[in-house]
Amino acid sequence: MENSKPKDGKPVQINIRCDEHVSQGVYSNFAKISHTEDEFTIDFVYINPDPPFGKLQSRIITSPGHAKRFLMALEENILKYEKSFGEIKVPSKPPGNIGYLQ
Repeated sequence: MENSKPKDGKPVQINIRCDEHVSQGVYSNFAKISHTEDEFTIDFVYINPDPPFGKLQSRIITSPGHAKRFLMALEENILKYEKSFGEIKVPSKPPGNIGYLQ
């Protein structure tokens, strides 16, 4: 990140703490993305196909600049993944007719 270097130019190491329940993660098979001029909101949802219902797993609200850096980092990691494991196949129609990322 641009702001991780002080004036002397040396990188700053940031130690990130994580609660145990957060470190376990949550599963999401659907995401809804919305935005205003000032922020992006990403809702990660689990959609159970039978009977169909959805549960919001997590909501991330971030700045447009950070959203774009996230997009770039995700794209870079997908390219690395595909280089190691092969192309990620995206089905033409998702299971359960739930739609793709919105």
